[in-house]
Amino acid sequence: MSAKKDRILIFGAGVIGSMYAIKLIEAGVDVTLFAQSNRSKSLRENGLQYKEKNTVRSIKVNVIDRLENDDIYDFIFVTVRYDRSESALLALKDNQSKNIVTMTSNSIGFSSWLDIIGDRLLPAFPGFGGQIKDGVLHTRFLPKIIAATAFGEINGVVTERIENLAILFKTAKLPYVIKKDMQAYLITHSVSDIAMLSFLQSGNKTIDNKTARTRKTARKISVTLKAYLRAIQKAGVSIDPPMLNMVLKFPNLFLDLVFMTWLRTKMVRDMMLPDYASNANNEIVQLSNDLMKFLSQNDIKPEILD
Repeated sequence: MSAKKDRILIFGAGVIGSMYAIKLIEAGVDVTLFAQSNRSKSLRENGLQYKEKNTVRSIKVNVIDRLENDDIYDFIFVTVRYDRSESALLALKDNQSKNIVTMTSNSIGFSSWLDIIGDRLLPAFPGFGGQIKDGVLHTRFLPKIIAATAFGEINGVVTERIENLAILFKTAKLPYVIKKDMQAYLITHSVSDIAMLSFLQSGNKTIDNKTARTRKTARKISVTLKAYLRAIQKAGVSIDPPMLNMVLKFPNLFLDLVFMTWLRTKMVRDMMLPDYASNANNEIVQLSNDLMKFLSQNDIKPEILD
């Protein structure tokens, strides 16, 4: 199967979906973007707008707001938040496309997803982030060693569709890595996000930038991340990426300095705090709840020690 002949549907026109759309369209791939409401209208009228080198650019994209069951694609990328993943997959349940790639940033498990779409499921992890402001995409790229797109079969086998997806990513010059244990990779990343982002909320409000930069906030992240990593290890989950095993060996004082530095970055101030206030809190709450359920099923309770 030639990548140039692939039909790709990107289900979700937020940051992740928009970025994949741009890269694939630029590579000559046949891409359709599923969007609704104001986002759909904006994409039709203005194209997919993005900022590159301080210049706002626009690329034409085919947009749909309704998917017919017999409208078949080689791959459907589901690029929605974890708390919206089940509703998105339910919308795709009766579509006859054979490969549904869940490009959510986090996940604790696949059982509910498998119940909906069966073996069409191909779990993945997006390789970048950013935000959309006034309809314009602002991307945030990280080094490949930190944030390449990860994907793999649940059983770890490198199947023909994994190889085809790899060809597609090579065509679009998108960094990628094939994982043998996507569940471990996604759970580890989820634990990291829960530890690093849950403390951005105080009561019903997102904390201010000044509070986010404090040693107290950094220490909460340090001890919680260690506790959660130890807990998932006890549950039989391999920590992936393996370099996070070093977190368990570092003293809290060192980790505090690392997280204080991170909390003071422009990325946290200008992207993560505003994004968390408007969208991400629901995702982190659901992830936290699902993590606790997963650990309790294994009779494990995180020990948070300061």
